[in-house]
Amino acid sequence: MLPHALWERSHKCPPDESARAEFHRFFQRHHRELARLAFLLLGDQDGADDLAAEALTAAWQRWDRVRAADRPLAYVRGMVVNMARSRLRALVRERDKAARLGARMDDRVRDPDVPAVVDVRAALRTLPQRKRACVVLRFGFDMSEKDTARVLGVAVGTVKSQTAKAVAELARHLADPQPPDHQLPRH
Repeated sequence: MLPHALWERSHKCPPDESARAEFHRFFQRHHRELARLAFLLLGDQDGADDLAAEALTAAWQRWDRVRAADRPLAYVRGMVVNMARSRLRALVRERDKAARLGARMDDRVRDPDVPAVVDVRAALRTLPQRKRACVVLRFGFDMSEKDTARVLGVAVGTVKSQTAKAVAELARHLADPQPPDHQLPRH
């Protein structure tokens, strides 16, 4: 989706041309990265693309606030993390409802992939949301502990402890993987 289309859907008056150009550059530079972040948090490509588009739409709707932030990209990454958290909570609620009805959710990987990557994706999905976000931001996006803390809105110490615990959980899971039928994302 193009930034102009985002504007048209979210505003009624014509945009300031410099703001439009600035947002367009931001969009071009960071859309792919934000979609990758969403994918690593959600584990679903279609959902990740939708979430990245929603986050960029929301960023455009508050572009004055985003561009005034010390780190606009960190601000929008935080939006992606929060939206992913909400989406995962909704997914857990849906799965709980489906389980109560006796339905079984299909959690198989649909895209062909390298087995090790599939194992890591499955292991990431077993982590609670905050731990998953810490691991993805620290190692998937090579962010510092301080930047990760800023994106998640937590203390640096929280990032350190959550990352250490997550890495230990991932190591245990990858050493002794469980069948994917019983793994639900936690929040």
